[in-house]
Amino acid sequence: MEAPPVVAKNGERAVCRNVDIFEKLEQVGQGTYGEVYLAREKATGKMVALKKVRMDNEKEGFPITAIREIKILKALNHPNIIDLIEVVTSKTSGAKADKGSGRSIYMVFEAMSNDLTGLMESEYSKQFTRGQVKCYMQQLFEALNYCHRNGILHRDLKPSNILLNQRGEVKLGDFGLSRPFSGQKNYTNRVVTLWYRCPELLLGAQRYGPGIDMWSAGCILAELLLNQPLLPGPTEPDQLVLIWNWCGTPDKNEWKGAEELPLFNTLRPPQSLPRKLKGRLQNISSDRRSFFDDAALDLLDRLLTLDPEKRISAGDALDSDYFWTDPMPTPKEKLPKYPKSYEWTKKKLARNKDGTRDEKRHKPGH
Repeated sequence: MEAPPVVAKNGERAVCRNVDIFEKLEQVGQGTYGEVYLAREKATGKMVALKKVRMDNEKEGFPITAIREIKILKALNHPNIIDLIEVVTSKTSGAKADKGSGRSIYMVFEAMSNDLTGLMESEYSKQFTRGQVKCYMQQLFEALNYCHRNGILHRDLKPSNILLNQRGEVKLGDFGLSRPFSGQKNYTNRVVTLWYRCPELLLGAQRYGPGIDMWSAGCILAELLLNQPLLPGPTEPDQLVLIWNWCGTPDKNEWKGAEELPLFNTLRPPQSLPRKLKGRLQNISSDRRSFFDDAALDLLDRLLTLDPEKRISAGDALDSDYFWTDPMPTPKEKLPKYPKSYEWTKKKLARNKDGTRDEKRHKPGH
């Protein structure tokens, strides 16, 4: 399959430039689908992010995953969604060129100074205020509301895919697993990084909708409020056990159709457990208790509802009391400006120190 023509958002055909017009400054990310570099355009000095598309397993043509991501990002235009500026190419030489087309493909994005994981794993997360958390989440829900209204599921919502710049703007990034959705179509359930994966996916659902993103958003909100992950399961069965312990076990009244999911009988809980989410969060350590007022607890309860049909939508989340009670969301222009901080660089430093890494948090297939 050939690379698709790159079409600008104004509808005009764009010509792919060579990546040599950029100077790579440092690597700031690496995932299943490619490496990410912070770079500077040589002619203008403009800072960008370069995402190198993996071509290792492509015997010919252009990876379908990259085609899907480019197509989706070109169709989306929202201040809280990362902007795909263009696609550039480079020619490799020697042995690598002999294996295929010899071409490397880069997606060029606007540069962002932080991702949320990088910030939360730094000392700055202890300084987050309630208004600051509300501002971050409000912008995330704006992005999700826009995606879902336009028929797009993100399918890998996690803190490292939530990007921030020095203007206080939050932008949703990494649409490599995103898909247009239809209630009549089957999709893989091997999506969403484990700690942020909803119970219907863990039970094998192949027909799903925006509820999978909203569960992930609930896990992210809880993580910001707790200053630590809410559901850090090491394996899929363990993840479900954590969910049952916090949110109770499903029954026909609370979650109609749960028993029809492929893995329900295999992974059903051994005993019936009550829902404890609000009660447990109300009794956390005193230094975080102020973050869990009634409005925050109510929104979390509606995001982390077991039945995806009853889970709150992004639009309704924006209208929830959480964003309309004191303290109000901090205005973007008044948010703190932090030094560059990315998940990948934090993990690289940790790996260099002890040679280990917790992979479960970061891979959708685990």
